[in-house]
Amino acid sequence: MAPRCWRHWPAWLRTRPPLARNLLSSRRPFSTQERIPQICVVGSGPAGFYTAQHLLKHHPRLHVDIFEKHLVPFGLVRFGVAPDHPEVKNVIHTFTETARSDRCAFWGNVMVGRDVTVPELQGAYHAVVLSYGAEDHQPLGIPGEELPGVLSARAFVGWYNGLPENRELAPDLSCDTAVILGQGNVALDVARVLLTYPQYLEQTDITEASLGALRQSQVKMVWIVGRRGPLQVAFTIKELREMVHLPGSRPILEPADFLGLQDRIKDAPRPRRRLTELLLRTATEMPGLEEAAHWASAPRAWGLRFFRSPQQVLPSPDGQRTAGIRLAVTKLEGVGEAARAVPTGDVEDLPCGLVVSSVGYKSRPIDPSIPFDPRRGIIPNKEGRVVGVPGLYCSGWVKRGPTGVIGTTMNDSFLTGQALIQDLQGGLLPSGPRPGYTTIEALLGSRGVQPVSFSDWEKLDAEEVSRGQHAGKPREKLTDPQEMLRLLGR
Repeated sequence: MAPRCWRHWPAWLRTRPPLARNLLSSRRPFSTQERIPQICVVGSGPAGFYTAQHLLKHHPRLHVDIFEKHLVPFGLVRFGVAPDHPEVKNVIHTFTETARSDRCAFWGNVMVGRDVTVPELQGAYHAVVLSYGAEDHQPLGIPGEELPGVLSARAFVGWYNGLPENRELAPDLSCDTAVILGQGNVALDVARVLLTYPQYLEQTDITEASLGALRQSQVKMVWIVGRRGPLQVAFTIKELREMVHLPGSRPILEPADFLGLQDRIKDAPRPRRRLTELLLRTATEMPGLEEAAHWASAPRAWGLRFFRSPQQVLPSPDGQRTAGIRLAVTKLEGVGEAARAVPTGDVEDLPCGLVVSSVGYKSRPIDPSIPFDPRRGIIPNKEGRVVGVPGLYCSGWVKRGPTGVIGTTMNDSFLTGQALIQDLQGGLLPSGPRPGYTTIEALLGSRGVQPVSFSDWEKLDAEEVSRGQHAGKPREKLTDPQEMLRLLGR
């Protein structure tokens, strides 16, 4: 053990005046041997959990509290991933390990910005990370958008995934044709759920209410519309392959949309080239005997419409519901993924009874004290450090915008965690003790807020699994917050 007596200190330090020694110690980086850094993460989706995971892994004593507005954790993994993609939800096992760490705590049913403010969190913690994602959708901004029968993809996805705020959505599926605006992975998820036979969805964790509605659905045709061309689609080859081979459905693609693409993709990045090649084969090549027989007997269909931009939702004669959508025909200016769609002056009316807008998610500010860029829908930041607010960080979609997949969010969140650790070790964060959750718990109690712990969630999780087993499925999601609180004895 190192000697503690001052006689054993180096002579230069023994002779330094006391004030100078005090100044020296006050500028030292945060010492993990002296205090436990208290860190707060807002949002328990992939960005929040991956940020917490990185912090816990790379700092031996640091403690993380994760706050979530819902009673249940996992954010987009629970409420955004399609029910027929259970493999994507396997990251929940990793998140559960993080939440069970004795240096991490999950607190659900706490809405930051309403139940507790960001400045109050900053006063209780050494650093705060905002990872609350993109909770809104991009409006179309066209006449007729308010008509019954027009939905956002975010609301529709939330409906079939059991998001409490969308549980009463009740989309009208009595029409034979639906139009999805946007050509990303979410658009294909919506199309696939609309067209998948209910007996396949019965084996997933889709909510019973939405499954019942899909059993009665009359939708037989789904058009997936994009304002640009095949080279600019945003979905991945995995999602496209699933659509091409979807049981009971056949693809409808116009060969003319793909003229000349074979030569133009030779030098494209491999993912874009492979994706376009699959589109080309589907649109222009004769299917094999087995696939041809499958398509010939398929009662449902889906199609990609390119170079079309929504101009107006058309009302029924009585003006009470959606009857179609008017699309502006576009052309491209520029090349590749940066090409812009500009109107040609021509329009096209497409009859339909359901319009689902899948043109993007959008983050929103949750506290007036936080800098926010409303145009880009992000918190201004440099490598995750919120501009002009020391000790405040962001990760995930609220940091970079709603782009990428869960793996993208993981890497992004690790970078934010790395920046925070660097600031902590560099002495750029407060070095004095912070009370952490002790102070916040008192504030929440005085405001009548009842936080839900991770052990509480595990009780709800067991209830969902139990109900699912009785129904012959993985789980039956709880969607009513009041019922969840009753199950917890609140």
